[in-house]
Amino acid sequence: MVFVDPLTIMLVAVAASLSLIAWYLLGTAKGKRNLSNLAVPMFVLGLFDFISGFYMSFAWPFPAPLASYNMLFGDPMLFLGIILLSGGYMLYETLDVRVLSWLGFLIGIYLAVETIAIITLQLEKGIDLYTALGLYGFSALSALLSPLVYFSPKNHKSAYYLLAGLLILAAFFAILIGSTGIYMHLASPP
Repeated sequence: MVFVDPLTIMLVAVAASLSLIAWYLLGTAKGKRNLSNLAVPMFVLGLFDFISGFYMSFAWPFPAPLASYNMLFGDPMLFLGIILLSGGYMLYETLDVRVLSWLGFLIGIYLAVETIAIITLQLEKGIDLYTALGLYGFSALSALLSPLVYFSPKNHKSAYYLLAGLLILAAFFAILIGSTGIYMHLASPP
């Protein structure tokens, strides 16, 4: 059986997911009342993230010592899928999506631990270390600060802009890693 590595498309999905959340935050900051047009893309990306993260967390075929990568990437992607699925449904039903910031905070703790582990356990080296730290560091920071939108008064937009900016930076690193990964996979297919 040939191992097929879908990690690159998963990184593109993470970049798209983070960008979509940033788009929602920017729309909210600009006072747009009806952002329900984001519900379907959010739900579809959430479903992809959930399935991909579930697959990677529970069935990804990396043996030891690479098995830590199953948790490093799969677990947060699974949780991102849960947040997006919930957010898509809540937008569709015009419910207050800000409550999801608390789920974001919890995944932020997880991502912060993973960011520290990338450094201390030397899971990445060289240029890969910097791109991994960009993805995980900005993702962790945006998630840890996400409750700011819950506590922020409706007319106070700085928290929304801050989180959107951090998410855009994290999305940049995700698409950078995914793009270089697809090039390497095309250069040397399994």
